[in-house]
Amino acid sequence: MDTAPASKVEYGVTPTSVMASMTGLEFVRAIFEGKLPAPPIMENVEPFDSTAENGVVTFHSVPGFRHYNPIGSVHGGYAAILLDSAMGLAVHTTLPAGTGYTTLEFKISFIKGMTKDTGPVKSEGRTLSVGRRAATAEARITDSKGRLLAHATTTCLVFEIPKA
Repeated sequence: MDTAPASKVEYGVTPTSVMASMTGLEFVRAIFEGKLPAPPIMENVEPFDSTAENGVVTFHSVPGFRHYNPIGSVHGGYAAILLDSAMGLAVHTTLPAGTGYTTLEFKISFIKGMTKDTGPVKSEGRTLSVGRRAATAEARITDSKGRLLAHATTTCLVFEIPKA
């Protein structure tokens, strides 16, 4: 596993018409392969070694000093970005072309704090159930020794992407 992105990542928003023309798995893989821009929110966590399969998304990130909160540890928002993204993208990988999703709710449990010395962390999202209107998923963040740092569950709304 590398400890940093291999190349310069382009951040941006893919037009809805492009997203709607691809299956969810094709769309997520195109982002991970750099064929489509990465979502701007991910610039804050700089994921790397990203993989997508049907219902499962995995990526790595390195928490740093720039993620610190006022009490001297990595802010919970860092974990929230990773977990929400892993769960949402896992759901997206299961959707047919012309279908999208949005998070309705998610719950996070913080197990072990992170610091700039934690090193690379792995975020893995997995679907639990994907239906026509709703999907559920879970995600875990672990350190390089496999220790659980945080975990979450989500419910997503599944919908047809409006035609332009």
